[in-house]
Amino acid sequence: MIKPSKATADEFRDYCLELLDTLSPHAGVAGIAGKRMFGGISFSIDGKTFAIIAMDQLWLKVDDETRATFEQARCEIFTYVTAKKTSTMNYYTVPPDAMESATLMRPWAERAWGAALRAAITKTAKSKKLKKNTQT
Repeated sequence: MIKPSKATADEFRDYCLELLDTLSPHAGVAGIAGKRMFGGISFSIDGKTFAIIAMDQLWLKVDDETRATFEQARCEIFTYVTAKKTSTMNYYTVPPDAMESATLMRPWAERAWGAALRAAITKTAKSKKLKKNTQT
Protein backbone atom coordinates (compact mmCIF):
# COMPACT_ATOMS: atom_id res chain seq x y z
CA MET A 1 0.00 0.00 0.00
CA ILE A 2 1.41 3.37 -1.01
CA LYS A 3 1.02 6.09 1.59
CA PRO A 4 0.01 9.53 0.38
CA SER A 5 2.62 12.24 0.74
CA LYS A 6 2.39 14.57 3.73
CA ALA A 7 1.40 17.39 1.38
CA THR A 8 -1.44 15.32 -0.06
CA ALA A 9 -2.58 14.28 3.42
CA ASP A 10 -2.49 17.93 4.56
CA GLU A 11 -4.50 18.99 1.50
CA PHE A 12 -7.16 16.37 2.29
CA ARG A 13 -7.23 17.49 5.95
CA ASP A 14 -7.67 21.11 4.87
CA TYR A 15 -10.41 20.14 2.39
CA CYS A 16 -12.26 18.20 5.10
CA LEU A 17 -11.99 21.21 7.43
CA GLU A 18 -13.57 23.35 4.70
CA LEU A 19 -16.43 20.87 4.37
CA LEU A 20 -16.94 20.72 8.14
CA ASP A 21 -16.71 24.48 8.57
CA THR A 22 -20.52 24.70 8.48
CA LEU A 23 -20.28 23.68 12.16
CA SER A 24 -18.36 26.87 12.96
CA PRO A 25 -21.29 28.48 14.82
CA HIS A 26 -20.99 25.61 17.32
CA ALA A 27 -17.23 26.04 17.54
CA GLY A 28 -17.02 29.53 19.04
CA VAL A 29 -13.74 31.38 19.04
CA ALA A 30 -11.58 28.25 19.20
CA GLY A 31 -13.05 26.82 16.00
CA ILE A 32 -12.74 23.25 14.87
CA ALA A 33 -9.51 21.64 16.05
CA GLY A 34 -7.73 19.16 13.83
CA LYS A 35 -5.17 17.02 15.68
CA ARG A 36 -2.95 14.19 14.56
CA MET A 37 -3.68 10.89 16.28
CA PHE A 38 -2.70 7.28 15.62
CA GLY A 39 -1.62 7.99 12.05
CA GLY A 40 -4.83 9.91 11.32
CA ILE A 41 -6.50 13.16 12.29
CA SER A 42 -9.32 13.91 14.69
CA PHE A 43 -11.67 16.88 14.38
CA SER A 44 -13.23 18.24 17.54
CA ILE A 45 -15.01 21.20 19.05
CA ASP A 46 -14.44 21.91 22.74
CA GLY A 47 -12.67 18.56 23.12
CA LYS A 48 -15.58 16.58 21.66
CA THR A 49 -14.46 14.55 18.66
CA PHE A 50 -17.05 14.29 15.89
CA ALA A 51 -14.98 13.26 12.87
CA ILE A 52 -11.72 11.55 12.01
CA ILE A 53 -9.57 10.96 8.98
CA ALA A 54 -8.21 7.43 8.82
CA MET A 55 -7.32 5.15 5.93
CA ASP A 56 -7.50 8.15 3.58
CA GLN A 57 -11.20 8.73 4.33
CA LEU A 58 -13.33 11.08 6.37
CA TRP A 59 -15.40 9.29 9.02
CA LEU A 60 -18.21 10.87 11.05
CA LYS A 61 -19.28 9.92 14.57
CA VAL A 62 -22.58 8.06 14.93
CA ASP A 63 -24.69 6.79 17.79
CA ASP A 64 -27.93 4.85 18.15
CA GLU A 65 -29.89 7.94 17.13
CA THR A 66 -28.04 8.50 13.83
CA ARG A 67 -26.73 5.06 12.82
CA ALA A 68 -29.78 4.09 10.73
CA THR A 69 -29.53 7.27 8.64
CA PHE A 70 -25.90 6.52 7.81
CA GLU A 71 -26.72 2.89 7.02
CA GLN A 72 -29.65 3.89 4.77
CA ALA A 73 -27.20 6.08 2.83
CA ARG A 74 -24.97 2.99 2.43
CA CYS A 75 -22.17 4.48 4.50
CA GLU A 76 -19.70 1.95 5.92
CA ILE A 77 -18.72 1.46 9.54
CA PHE A 78 -15.12 2.07 10.60
CA THR A 79 -13.51 -1.35 10.95
CA TYR A 80 -9.97 -2.27 11.84
CA VAL A 81 -8.12 -5.52 12.36
CA THR A 82 -5.65 -6.28 15.12
CA ALA A 83 -3.64 -9.43 15.65
CA LYS A 84 -6.42 -10.80 17.85
CA LYS A 85 -9.70 -9.59 16.33
CA THR A 86 -11.68 -7.34 14.03
CA SER A 87 -13.19 -4.33 15.77
CA THR A 88 -15.47 -1.44 14.84
CA MET A 89 -15.83 2.12 16.08
CA ASN A 90 -18.84 4.43 16.08
CA TYR A 91 -17.72 6.23 12.94
CA TYR A 92 -19.11 5.84 9.43
CA THR A 93 -17.97 6.97 6.00
CA VAL A 94 -19.62 9.99 4.44
CA PRO A 95 -21.97 9.69 1.45
CA PRO A 96 -19.92 10.50 -1.68
CA ASP A 97 -22.04 13.51 -2.65
CA ALA A 98 -21.46 15.07 0.80
CA MET A 99 -17.75 15.13 0.01
CA GLU A 100 -18.49 17.46 -2.90
CA SER A 101 -19.73 20.54 -1.03
CA ALA A 102 -20.06 22.06 2.42
CA THR A 103 -23.80 22.48 1.81
CA LEU A 104 -24.25 18.75 1.23
CA MET A 105 -21.93 17.94 4.14
CA ARG A 106 -23.80 20.10 6.64
CA PRO A 107 -26.61 17.68 7.65
CA TRP A 108 -24.11 14.84 8.03
CA ALA A 109 -21.72 16.97 10.07
CA GLU A 110 -24.64 18.13 12.26
CA ARG A 111 -25.56 14.49 12.92
CA ALA A 112 -21.96 13.72 13.88
CA TRP A 113 -21.77 16.76 16.16
CA GLY A 114 -25.04 15.69 17.82
CA ALA A 115 -23.63 12.20 18.39
CA ALA A 116 -20.48 13.72 19.93
CA LEU A 117 -22.56 15.88 22.27
CA ARG A 118 -24.72 12.93 23.35
CA ALA A 119 -21.60 10.81 23.94
CA ALA A 120 -20.12 13.56 26.13
CA ILE A 121 -23.32 13.74 28.21
CA THR A 122 -23.33 9.96 28.63
CA LYS A 123 -19.63 9.96 29.54
CA THR A 124 -20.17 12.71 32.14
CA ALA A 125 -23.15 10.89 33.65
CA LYS A 126 -21.20 7.62 33.89
CA SER A 127 -18.22 9.44 35.43
CA LYS A 128 -20.43 11.09 38.07
CA LYS A 129 -22.10 7.76 38.90
CA LEU A 130 -18.74 6.01 39.20
CA LYS A 131 -17.39 8.80 41.39
CA LYS A 132 -20.50 8.65 43.60
CA ASN A 133 -20.20 4.85 43.95
CA THR A 134 -16.53 5.05 44.96
CA GLN A 135 -17.30 7.65 47.65
CA THR A 136 -19.89 5.53 49.43
